[in-house]
Amino acid sequence: MILVIDCGSNKTKYIEQIVDEFLDVKSCALFDFKLDDLIDAKGVIISGAPILVTDVDPQPYLDKLNWIKSSNIPVLGICFGHQIMGLLHGSFSQKMNPVRDWEEIGSFEKSPLLNRLPLDFEMMEDHCETISIPPGFTLVASSDGCVNEIMQNKEETLFGVQFHPEVSGNYGRILIENFVHICSPPQHYH
Repeated sequence: MILVIDCGSNKTKYIEQIVDEFLDVKSCALFDFKLDDLIDAKGVIISGAPILVTDVDPQPYLDKLNWIKSSNIPVLGICFGHQIMGLLHGSFSQKMNPVRDWEEIGSFEKSPLLNRLPLDFEMMEDHCETISIPPGFTLVASSDGCVNEIMQNKEETLFGVQFHPEVSGNYGRILIENFVHICSPPQHYH
């Protein structure tokens, strides 16, 4: 089962629809989340949110998601989820020019999140802030509009994407499927 933590994005339902094709999906609102929700989870996806970490006090969100720092469960943070994951690990946030359209993203590091994707691909963006690369993380991909498009920790269990794969067509679908396979590798029968 993959747990989707809904931070209020109107795109969360699309994450759930894609994941549900591969594994059971359970969803809960961020402030309804309890650590017991992790018991059967093979992985967690944290959605985007209709708020800006540079405009609100992020501490309540950091407190609610602080378990990420000590868990071994794979986590994919999308947009707001990506930013909160970074802030939990020591990055800083800043405003940038809004990007609310397709953006070409170039990858330059290997990542299991990018299996079967070309080196350059387009994803849908919807953000106006960015985060620095936190200590212990590797920058995997960038775009002209945003340096930190994809990051992962060195153990390849924590992944953050600034864009929205759930509304990015086939390439976004592949990226989410790759995360599902990281959480629950496909069985190979002989």
